[in-house]
Amino acid sequence: MKPCTLATDDTLRETTKHGSNSFPLAYYLEDIWEADFHCIDWHWHHELEFLTMAKGCQLCLVGTAQIELPEGYGMFINSGVLHRFEAKANTLVPNIVFSPLLLSSKESLIYEKYIQPVIHTAPAYQIFDPHIPWQNQILSILQEIYTLQEAFEKKELKTLHLLLQLWEILYAHLDFSAKTSAPHRLNTGQARLQIMMQYIHDHYQEEVTLEEIAAAASISKSSALQIFQSGIQIAPVSYLIQYRLMQAAELLYTTTKPVSIIAIETGFTSAGYFCRKFKERYQISPNEYRKQRL
Repeated sequence: MKPCTLATDDTLRETTKHGSNSFPLAYYLEDIWEADFHCIDWHWHHELEFLTMAKGCQLCLVGTAQIELPEGYGMFINSGVLHRFEAKANTLVPNIVFSPLLLSSKESLIYEKYIQPVIHTAPAYQIFDPHIPWQNQILSILQEIYTLQEAFEKKELKTLHLLLQLWEILYAHLDFSAKTSAPHRLNTGQARLQIMMQYIHDHYQEEVTLEEIAAAASISKSSALQIFQSGIQIAPVSYLIQYRLMQAAELLYTTTKPVSIIAIETGFTSAGYFCRKFKERYQISPNEYRKQRL
């Protein structure tokens, strides 16, 4: 099993291609604990995602929600939803990510009646509890789909049949009355969040203030704090420090530069402050991290 890696663009959209043009579905079997710093960081994608906790427990952050997903449970993450996964120990997480167009073309009545409403007006996510009959049924179908993807000879027709069966059950039980689409759609608030995050990505090596981060999106400091908190549950300056630490970790792994140089190159005022923040967040010193990755 390979460590989980993630590539995103400037808007945090995942850039990985899931499946092929002719069959846009990808199956993954992941251990979040093996990912760098035991997490898969904030990202979103147009594709739909279903996952199951086959082993262990993980924290799923979806918009402003924080969900502890225990072993045996599953989850659906809607299209366009910003999310992050964290683990405190080894996990085993089979999951599928696929384009809604695999279920039906946009021009079809099926898409108009049964797929588009889920994407645009259904909740950002749905938990699957094995103790609830209809949700356990979805978990059973997911297991069948995983088994098919692990087979030597792929069975696309059977996979599609199971996906449609799963979707029929999901559609019948989702709560469309809540009208919860606003928080997770790519709205003005999320656009401003992405603008500010991109400003941090572009200027993290410099001295950056909250006022400058807010000005990048033409909003007040209080609005910037609120947007960051509602979007990714962290203050802008705290995110700046986290991003600097992530860039420093990459340099520790890919270069032989001294820790003191890496600290300065990633925007920290001193090596001592950098080392303290690194250990505070990752419970390991920069030098220990470098030795582990060799």
